[in-house]
Amino acid sequence: MAKMHAVVKTKPAPGAEWMEVDIPPLGPKDVLIKVKAAAICGTDVHVYRWTPWAQARIKPPIICGHEFSGEVVETGEDVTLVKVGDLVAGETHIPDGTCYTCRTGDQHICVTTKILGVHTDGAFAEYIVVPELIAWKLPEGFSPEIGAIMEPIGVAMHAVDVAGPMRGNRVVIFGDGPIGIFATALARASGATMVITVGHNDYRLDLARKMGATHTINSRKEDPVPIIKDLTADRGGIDSVIELSGSHEAIKQGFEVLRKSGYYVQAGFVATPVTLDMSHIIFKEARVTGISGRVMFDTWYQVQDVLDRGVLDPTPVITHRFPLREFDKGFETVMSRQAGKVILLPE
Repeated sequence: MAKMHAVVKTKPAPGAEWMEVDIPPLGPKDVLIKVKAAAICGTDVHVYRWTPWAQARIKPPIICGHEFSGEVVETGEDVTLVKVGDLVAGETHIPDGTCYTCRTGDQHICVTTKILGVHTDGAFAEYIVVPELIAWKLPEGFSPEIGAIMEPIGVAMHAVDVAGPMRGNRVVIFGDGPIGIFATALARASGATMVITVGHNDYRLDLARKMGATHTINSRKEDPVPIIKDLTADRGGIDSVIELSGSHEAIKQGFEVLRKSGYYVQAGFVATPVTLDMSHIIFKEARVTGISGRVMFDTWYQVQDVLDRGVLDPTPVITHRFPLREFDKGFETVMSRQAGKVILLPE
């Protein structure tokens, strides 16, 4: 059996290993992809650090990573959606296609969803095999690095899409990670006249300003609540809140600054239960939505469109690149928080 190199979580402990493994077998509806670029996500950091979140979900050994793009080099006998030579990006949720949720239009939250690099082998490898369903065909000549980050851009797009009308309105985004920065750019591009990005890291808040934030607040230095209330006093609060940090404090602050009939979107993963004053939801008649991933495949069409038309240029958010075999350096860079998006390139 042919071999490849991959970043493998070999045991239930911090870290991962660079090792030679078998190239996975190809099913009739599968495609074999030569990975051109991969990107490190916060989920990958959980797996790498072996946090309680990872301990509850990951069963080593497993190949890490889920954000990627690459070239199709082989297809199963029943594949019709892509062909050898196509450049593709990967949706990371693998739905069963048969449950009630899938059959009524919500494949992305399928009841048996498998996630690359979490429930099944991922993309930090020279090759990956995935069902053709989740291979998103990219235009000819498209940047593999941009292709690799379409998945997190999609999370931001989904969040902005359900956060109410943007044009002429005001939005606060809690979270200065790459998805928060992408959401900042997309909200601004969608016509929001005020986009406030709240975070803990000056490096990333500076990136948010470069990507369109009209205001940034370092919540370790300033309390964002009175600042946001002052900026939005004429409306009695902010029109839309997009919470991408998962912080208990940020969640509470988001509901405090939300105006009546405002939109609140929870996209940041929250590791432990939150105590919340429900009066903010009841008496403000807040419109609260949770999101998970990207709508398959509505969100992908939206992301492709804004990239093709130049409405969004995500390249400033890509700040570091490492050979895939130097994945440890990539993780260290992400965990330093002195980075935007970190790309891993197979050699």
